[in-house]
Amino acid sequence: MHDTITVREGGKDLTFTFTDINTYHGGGFPGGVVHGLKAMQAAFPLLSDTPPERREITVVTAFPGPGGRDAIEMATRALTDGRLTIDRSLGGKDVISDPPGPYVWRFTYRGTTVEVRIKPGHVREEFVTLGAKRDKTDEETARHEALKVEMAERLLPLPAGDIYVAKVL
Repeated sequence: MHDTITVREGGKDLTFTFTDINTYHGGGFPGGVVHGLKAMQAAFPLLSDTPPERREITVVTAFPGPGGRDAIEMATRALTDGRLTIDRSLGGKDVISDPPGPYVWRFTYRGTTVEVRIKPGHVREEFVTLGAKRDKTDEETARHEALKVEMAERLLPLPAGDIYVAKVL
């Protein structure tokens, strides 16, 4: 399925859906939740033939958003356990017109590191521009909120490989 991620905890499989993660997150940044989910979906098959043990995954990402952070946290507990690092320099310029921007993730598991980078065209310039704008009007705030939902609805049904390129480093 395109809306789930499975990890292991002590040998027991745990599967989280987008809805589970977005509920845990609180719903404010559903696009970011999808990005975190899709990054994990792209990386995990390259890290292990079976679902990885969640508490053995280390994550370094340029993505600072709360939706992505909460997706990673729910699946891996990396924030709680001190295995999540935000490194804005991984993505280079923080503009979507010069990808990958913040959409870079590095997952390490049992000695293997996989880097996941967004493919161009999945984050709209209007979304980035409105997100960065200070003192938004009520209309601009409403439009930005709608774009968050639009991105989540547009990307969630896609296979992770359509959105992200993953490679073993």
